[in-house]
Formats: sequence, C-alpha cells, structure tokens
Amino acid sequence: MKKRIIVALDTDSPESAMATVASLSGEVGLFKVGMELFPRGGPELVGRIRGAGADVFLDLKFHDIPNTVAGAVRSAAALGVKLATVHASGGKAMLSAAAGAAAGTGTTILAVTVLTSLDDADLSSIGFSLPTEKAVERLAGIAVDAGIGGIVCSAKEVAAIRRMVGKNVVLVTPGVRLPEDSAGDQKRVVTPSEAIRAGADYIVVGRPITRAADPVAAARKFAADMARAIK
Repeated sequence: MKKRIIVALDTDSPESAMATVASLSGEVGLFKVGMELFPRGGPELVGRIRGAGADVFLDLKFHDIPNTVAGAVRSAAALGVKLATVHASGGKAMLSAAAGAAAGTGTTILAVTVLTSLDDADLSSIGFSLPTEKAVERLAGIAVDAGIGGIVCSAKEVAAIRRMVGKNVVLVTPGVRLPEDSAGDQKRVVTPSEAIRAGADYIVVGRPITRAADPVAAARKFAADMARAIK
C-alpha cells in the first residue's frame, strides 16, 4: 500500500523538500511538487528528487488555451514526471491537447475536477448549477472522453467515478486524513481505507505525514489503514 501514497511537499524550501524525500524514500510511492514549491525549486528540484530515486507528481494544474497547455504538458513530460495535472474545467479542446502532448511520454495527465476545499455552497457562489458530486462526474466524463488518463477527485466521489470510467483510468484522491487528524482547509475528507475501498489508486497526504513528530511512523500508519480496505 505504501506505493499508493503520494506525499505533498507543501513547503517553499527546496532543501526542506529534499530532507522530506530523503526521510520518506522507500516509505511512499511519489512526492508531489506543487504551486508553492515549484516556483522556488523549479525543474532542478524535480531532477534532484528523481535523482534520489523517487517518482514525482507535478501538480501545477495547467489551465489555459489548448496550445499553451499542450506546450506546458510537453515541458512537464520532458522532466520525467510520472503524473501531472490540468484543470478539467479547461474544456474538451484543452484536455484533448493535453492528452495528445503526453502521449507516449510515460507521463500520465490527471484532470482536476472540483477542489476538495470546495463544497456545494462554494460551487453555487461561483455560478455552478450542479451539486459537487454531479459537477465532478460531468468534468470527469469530459476529461476521459478527451483521452485524459487520470482524474483527481475527492474520495467522496471516487466510487461513482470508478463506476463511470472503469478500471483503466487512474484515480487520485486528496483530502485524506486519519480519524485523529485535523481536516485543515479540506471540506470533503475521508480516511485512507475509505479512499481505497471506494476505488482510489493513489491518496495524497501532506501535513499529517510531513509535519508529524515521526513522519516515517505516520506514513506507515497511513499504509496500515489503507490495508484494512482489502481485508
């Protein structure tokens, strides 16, 4: 199960990120480099993480006109990252361009549906007429039809998405916490075992592991909880 844990490097310090990679290599599957860290560390940091023998999830959530996103995806794939994100709300033409740019590179593109920090009230306030679960399903369907290889969604929606897209689409779920963990700024939260039982391929965990008194022990606790889903 540990290979299905993605640790979010939620820091603006490349050196702190590399210390986390050093301490958790072999305990988790991938390390997520996002919008806080990448502007400081850039492609060099991605190379350092991969040089340490770890896989990278580049979470920059590309969202622009199709040609620009295709170029961004090609640049991400050239870094050798295993996973990279685009926003599903960019529309089918943008998603198709992203999928085409990633074809044959070894990088799987994930379409972000609805952020786990948002709920029905938030979606309504920005003009979405659909409730969260239906919005996620709509966006996931558009992405898969466009050839995108994976979806990012809350584990509260992952069972419905798995039924809709089948076994060959990668499902990644953030907003995963152990019962004793603080939800922080997440609103649609589930436990690791719930996420796996619902059909997630990977879970994304940041502070509950990286800011734990013993990050290795915390990662192992997440893996143990995930294993309960298959007993």
